[in-house]
Amino acid sequence: MKRLVFLSPLPWHSFAQRPHKFVDWVHSRTGASVLWVDPYPTRLPRWSDLKAAAPCAQTSPSSGTPPWLTLIKPGGLPIEPLPCSGWVNRFCWRHALSRIDQFTHASPALLVVGKPSVLAHLLLQRLRHCASLYDAMDDFPAFYTGLSRSALARRERLIAQHVDVIWTSSSVLDAQWRRYRNEVCLVLNGLDLAAISAVKRAPMSSSRKVFGYVGTLATWFDWAWVAALAEARPNDEIRLMGPIFGAAPAHLPSNVAVLPADNHGAALAAMAEFDVGLIPFKKTLLTASVDPIKYYEYRGLALPVISTDFGEMHGRSGLPGVFISHSHSDIAGLAEAALECERNADEARAFARQHSWEARFDAATLHP
Repeated sequence: MKRLVFLSPLPWHSFAQRPHKFVDWVHSRTGASVLWVDPYPTRLPRWSDLKAAAPCAQTSPSSGTPPWLTLIKPGGLPIEPLPCSGWVNRFCWRHALSRIDQFTHASPALLVVGKPSVLAHLLLQRLRHCASLYDAMDDFPAFYTGLSRSALARRERLIAQHVDVIWTSSSVLDAQWRRYRNEVCLVLNGLDLAAISAVKRAPMSSSRKVFGYVGTLATWFDWAWVAALAEARPNDEIRLMGPIFGAAPAHLPSNVAVLPADNHGAALAAMAEFDVGLIPFKKTLLTASVDPIKYYEYRGLALPVISTDFGEMHGRSGLPGVFISHSHSDIAGLAEAALECERNADEARAFARQHSWEARFDAATLHP
């Protein structure tokens, strides 16, 4: 493989996540040139989209575009769930399709679908000479409702039938797609080893402890659980750092601090100041398939973790440094146990190496 076409679920200029780490890995291992295709709207618009565009909800973008990566933005109208939307949007995509054809014409290429869409299905039919992979990193239909959800679910099944290999980011997604295909590979999330290794460990606080969370504060975030923790630990600080999507509670306990989002390096440095890392997510259809990256980052920094019982965290009960909360009644006991947990730097470094993005992708199957 000399070239990679990546249909990303995220814009290139956004907070670096699994898609960014994947193309970095492909280039470092193969030297392949990458054509990164930014996402376009794959559902009908909602009034809440206007709120989502507010400045307070923005995250820090990734670094500039490297010389081996070409970025294209296909565009398109937000009409995808409607019949014949592909014929309408194909006019918007004509320049992007021409560039993709030129990019894949002369050299062996891999087409990776990072999110189901009409464009992805079209390219799978158009680039039959290319190897193909679908990275199911989320339960994408669960983000949508109504017609948009059902249309995306149908599109996703079509794409899964046509690719050579499916990657899944959680056990739930792995079990789901193995009902349709044999060529499925479980590739859990990971961490940025270089970034974790560069973090300087903060000195442990003596009296006032910090229970912290870094990440998006959206509909799946369990504010009630956080408030219960704050009430159980009135002399400690609950520190939340990240962009807020939707409405936060009007009244929070006085020891809950909500801080704005920052770049990844600053976020990791903030984590190093925590005594305990938190993952307080609600148990929903969406979170059932989530393997939170912050779990790996917390443990890579030798932090004990208190998480609610959801998704991939459900199977981590009993692992060293992991404490799973099933209800508000167990919060006080788990908080005390987490604070008593020994923080071993050597074990944390070994954990980080074992769960790095490079280790994850090296162990996976790109194509049959």
